[in-house]
Amino acid sequence: MQNIHASCVSWHGKGILFLGDSGMGKSDICLRMVMDKQAKLVADDRVNIFIKGNRLFAEAPDNLKGLIEVRGLGIVSFPAKKRCQISLVVRVVSKREDVERMPEKIFYEYEGIKIPQIALYPFDVSSVDKVLLGLSINKLKS
Repeated sequence: MQNIHASCVSWHGKGILFLGDSGMGKSDICLRMVMDKQAKLVADDRVNIFIKGNRLFAEAPDNLKGLIEVRGLGIVSFPAKKRCQISLVVRVVSKREDVERMPEKIFYEYEGIKIPQIALYPFDVSSVDKVLLGLSINKLKS
């Protein structure tokens, strides 16, 4: 098991892991996924990732379960899913221009397990829809 700086939600049983530096919008996009798309919070800020049965899973450290940082409001409690299998990795970027218009398919790799990965600017109005579309497209191509 490895503890990484990330956030994670589960949408209809599909885990979405958000990677990026502090202050880049991981918690913000997770909040929008929970509030607008009926996703379930798994972990915010720190995520334990581990392999079980040749699949990659995520869960919150015990001291952070059900908690998310909401800038301007502080730490907020939400119902949370205990763990989920990661189906998509989203690398958040600091500038819209850092997102390739026609990207090659790339993967996040952890101990030999490859998960489809996309990059996006998390503060676009369409960012949560792009996450769900990326989940759907990568499911079809995998």
